[in-house]
Formats: sequence, C-alpha cells, structure tokens
Amino acid sequence: MINEKRLLDTFLDLVRIDSPSGEEMAMAQEVARRLRQLGFTVELDEVHNVVARLPGQGVPLLLAAHMDTVMPGRGIKPVVREGVVYSDGTTILGADDKAGVAIILEVVQVVMEDRLPHPPLEVVITAQEETGLVGAKHLDKSRLQAKAGISFDAGGAPGTIVVAAPTHDNIAAVVHGKAAHSGTRPEEGINAILVAAHALVDMPLGRIDEETTANIGIIKGGIARNIVPDRVELMGEARSRNPAKLKAQVNKMVEALQMAAQRYGTTVDIEVMRSYGGYSFSEEDAIVRRLMAACRAVGIEPILTPTGGGSDVNIYNASGLQVVNLSTGLRKEHSTEEHVAVADMVACAQIVLQFLRDW
Repeated sequence: MINEKRLLDTFLDLVRIDSPSGEEMAMAQEVARRLRQLGFTVELDEVHNVVARLPGQGVPLLLAAHMDTVMPGRGIKPVVREGVVYSDGTTILGADDKAGVAIILEVVQVVMEDRLPHPPLEVVITAQEETGLVGAKHLDKSRLQAKAGISFDAGGAPGTIVVAAPTHDNIAAVVHGKAAHSGTRPEEGINAILVAAHALVDMPLGRIDEETTANIGIIKGGIARNIVPDRVELMGEARSRNPAKLKAQVNKMVEALQMAAQRYGTTVDIEVMRSYGGYSFSEEDAIVRRLMAACRAVGIEPILTPTGGGSDVNIYNASGLQVVNLSTGLRKEHSTEEHVAVADMVACAQIVLQFLRDW
C-alpha cells in the first residue's frame, strides 16, 4: 500500500536539497543513502550518476529518473496547498524530476516492507539531464542487466505514457563579415549581423509541423556600436520524430545561411551535431502493453502520447534498451509555476507497484 504521507515527506525533503545541473553531489549522496537503507548496492560514477541494484527473481527491470534541476533552483521552499505542492513562487519546484525520484523510493519501500515478490531491480538516477542528457550519455549502459524499464520524467495526467520522442540536431554557425569604422567608411565593411538577419528571415523556424520544430536560440556578435561587425555566432536546433523531415529542415536552415553569405560576398562556417536519436513505441511493444495493463488494473485509463522533447529515455533506447516515460503528474515544469498534486504522485506509484506485481 502506497504511503501518501511518506511519499510527500520524501518529495519535500528532496526538493529542499539544491541540485542544479552540475551540482548534484548532495542530492546523489542522499539518494544513495536512502537506497542503501532499502538493501540496494549503490555506486556513484564520475559524473555522480547513482546506479543501484537489488536482487530479485525473474527478468531484471530498470527504474530511472534524474536528480538535477533547472534554474532558478536554489533555496527551494515547497508549499502544500489543498493537496498540491508548489514552490513559494521565487524558484522552480523541482518536481522535474524529484517527483520521479520520490516515487521510485516509495515504491521500493513498499516492496521491501510488505515483502512483495519482485524482479531484480536496477535504479538509475542520472545527473545533468537538463543540460544535454549528460549523465545518461556518460552512464556505462553495458553494465546494466535490465533490457527494459520505466523512466519517471514526464508530465500530464496520471497514466500518461510517452511512446515517441524526436531526433535532435544542434546547429552552430559562424557568419563572417568584414570590420570597418561605421561612421567614416561603412561601405568598406560587411555587416555580419545583417547577413545573419537575412538568413533568419529566410529560415523556417518555430512549429514546422506536428512532428517537427526548429529554433535559433543564441546570437552573439559585435564588439562596439561604431564598428561594422565582422563575426556573428548563431546556435540553434531542429527536432523531428520523422528522420526525413529532420534532414529536410536542417538542410533548409543550412541553405538559408549559405545563401545569405553568398548574397553579401562572404562566408559562413556551419556545424551540425546530432544530440540524440529519437524513438517510437506502439501498443504492441511489451513494455507499453504491460504498463497499460497496470494502469487499468488500478483504475486509470492509459494515455499514449508523443513528445517534442528529449530525455534520458532517448539515450537508453538508442543503446538497445526498451524504456518508456511515465508521467509523475507534474505540471508547468521549468517555471516558477511548476507544481504537482500529491494524489497524482500516489497514482503513479500505484501504477508502478502493480506493474512490478505483474512483471
């Protein structure tokens, strides 16, 4: 039986531990301590990922979450109002993804105290997920015994199962211009900012279609208002759940930059880097089918949905595992309005407990 008060207390304890990306040691040590108390053997790797194992019977199962948070995420003061946990409004709450960590800890606690049969469990709580899935990329996946699992890093109603996520390419460009004094001889210069601006006007950005998005998020250039800028850096991305659409979108962004540079008689250096690959599941996949059955067994109708965002699950699936994301009930993540209902965390924990019984 899921202990609602204990789950809430665990969650509140965790969100009070500062763990912005790259500064997770205190959080890692606390999670490791709790897992050791539950009988797990625990390791911390070089990037502070927590990897824990508990023997059991049958086919091993992975339970995954991440411990880092976005900013503003220091000095979080959780507030509980009418069964919903918020921050005090000055920071994020950190339910992304400490709700997931708390749910895993509560489920395992119930399994141990009620002496429930369970498969061998591998719990992985990663670091630096928010800054490019760094922890999952550094994790030695070859040491994992589990070939399937559940990650707790999605929002929405209880029972929401993320079954598809995009491939993500990063784009970095340097537009070259020619410096000149803007007051005495501007005609001798080539304004790199102007070149970049023309490229951006011609570049499809934003919501391209239901599967594809693109963005230029960072522009850096110029050193003084009276110097024609000779260099501008642009950093952006494109994502799509359709690999062909992603390739076409990236090509359009690259061509817009090249054509603008050609128009002004200059050059542009462009680098396209794959950040992570996408994945897609159907109701026929065993992990999805069993998770749907667990939802229905506790009275929750499952919701299968795609996402436009990436997570550690992209990395796990690219390495040959079958892992899906299950909602923890969190809402408005990455904002000071982030919140999660205690009842939704309990519902998620009940789904997972049922899943373990049937696994």
